[in-house]
Amino acid sequence: MSRLILRDDQWQRIRDGLPGKATDCGVTAKDNRLFLEAVLWIARTGSPWRDLPEEFGYWHQVYVRYNRWSHKGCWEAIFNVLSEDKDLEYLMVDGSITRVHQHGAPQKKNAQEEAVGISRGGLSSKIHATVDGLGNPIRFRITAGQDSEYGQANALIDGFSAEYILADKGYDSDQFVTVIKASGAIPVIPPRSNRTSPREYDKVIYKERNLVERLFQKLKHFRRIATRYERLGRNYLAMLYLVSSMVWLN
Repeated sequence: MSRLILRDDQWQRIRDGLPGKATDCGVTAKDNRLFLEAVLWIARTGSPWRDLPEEFGYWHQVYVRYNRWSHKGCWEAIFNVLSEDKDLEYLMVDGSITRVHQHGAPQKKNAQEEAVGISRGGLSSKIHATVDGLGNPIRFRITAGQDSEYGQANALIDGFSAEYILADKGYDSDQFVTVIKASGAIPVIPPRSNRTSPREYDKVIYKERNLVERLFQKLKHFRRIATRYERLGRNYLAMLYLVSSMVWLN
């Protein structure tokens, strides 16, 4: 058997929330753990689905099931359950570019819809993340690589009640600061150099923002996240939810 990822205690935490339980309608899934290991193998190695080792099952059946769970929102549901126990003393937002492999390139007319940017540097997507005070992911958005990080700022913090919201100077705007204050949080964002009246911010608390950078490093240890191979935006986001669930399980 290829090197596995899920420990017994991790499996116990998520098994009852997966589709295919005896109490669910339809066929009972007796191999959910093996299926998860198969998808994690793909995520970790970045290999094509056709190269999935035979011990995990027939690659096409595994992919079809992965795609079906993606369409139904199962991967996001797993992530949402695990991320319920979040620490909202600090809330951090940031974005990170990922290159899109040629196998993941959609048709040009669908590029924006599938969150793929086309520029001189090639194809790219951008992961926008919200991170809690312990460095755990709690929300994601994906856009085309050339899209600004600031454009997703409001959506990343909407509905959260944090004490402090941390972001780099790319998020410095009067509008975003106003939204943060309206939520009851204190903005910790360095002012842009072109501000005529620089705003004060807590430099000590701002040091905690390294947690969001470290999260992106953890996610990109999985090659399927570091390089995008999925043509469909929802399938790439599903892979992101699965890998982020592993961050919570660890």
